[in-house]
Amino acid sequence: MVHLITQRELELEIAEGERPDRPIRRMLRGIRRWIDRHPRLRFAYRLGVGVLGGVIAFGGLLLVPLPGPGWLVVFLGLAILGTEFAWAKRLAAFTKRQLARFWAWWQERRAARA
Repeated sequence: MVHLITQRELELEIAEGERPDRPIRRMLRGIRRWIDRHPRLRFAYRLGVGVLGGVIAFGGLLLVPLPGPGWLVVFLGLAILGTEFAWAKRLAAFTKRQLARFWAWWQERRAARA
């Protein structure tokens, strides 16, 4: 039997993964604080994140008409950009909410067909 995940369960699972008390997150925050104390390094880091995220997102857009994970690559690029740019973080959060809604709808639809 297929277990259906409710919208609330999905939101709780996402929130659990984003908890700030994870050891890896503490380590990354420490590295980030060190980068923020050095203006040239901060600029280079933001530039690198912008270029990497932009290239990945653009590459994903090129892959959309082809069979494969085009949209997934676009969202990965947005997630990378969202680590440094507020507009990309908001767009990624909106996309995550819409994807959760779609997934819940899809599971309900499959359950109704069965």
